[in-house]
Amino acid sequence: MTGRDDEMLDHEFDGIREFDNPPPNWIMWLLYASIAVAVGYWLVYQTFGVGSYPTTRYEAEMARAAEQQLARMAKVELNDRTLELMAAIPAKVGEGRKIFEQFCVACHGAGGEGSVGPNLTDPFWIHGGTPMQIHKTVTSGVPDKGMVAWAGQLGPARVQTVTAYVLTLKNTNKPGKAPQGEPEVAPAPGAAPAAAAGQTGAAAAPART
Repeated sequence: MTGRDDEMLDHEFDGIREFDNPPPNWIMWLLYASIAVAVGYWLVYQTFGVGSYPTTRYEAEMARAAEQQLARMAKVELNDRTLELMAAIPAKVGEGRKIFEQFCVACHGAGGEGSVGPNLTDPFWIHGGTPMQIHKTVTSGVPDKGMVAWAGQLGPARVQTVTAYVLTLKNTNKPGKAPQGEPEVAPAPGAAPAAAAGQTGAAAAPART
């Protein structure tokens, strides 16, 4: 049985000839559909920015989950977990960034890389790098190093948001001031969360020295 697929093409190379055997139609339609989808994806996401990437949707969903969990913990004494949840909420981090830019960049640099004060982006901490330790440093200050206690100026809520922002700077390792203090040690498995004794309403501007 012969057909179009069995037609021999006229050209020859090195003694080799070939049949005129085009791909099946379903493969061609799949190719055309793939091209159409690729063009549509480029237009929607890259050109007009109409759609949101899966990673963006995931981050938004994680932020909503953090907000819900934080709301459920509203009556719980401030602890490491509540501050970590705040650091996962863009709105809280944004508020903390504004406070940091207003009060903290003179000593810690615009990106937390350190200036007069220590680098906040490396894994070394003078007074501890856990959320509650950072919160305490911001709240009470370090008078012998020239860092004032910011609790009275900022209030509890603003101290918490600036602490949340500082948490987002941790381990980003921006070039800046040389490390100071000791590397943060991960808590042992099963260790109790850091206590928040006497700090439920503490507040202050960002700092880690």
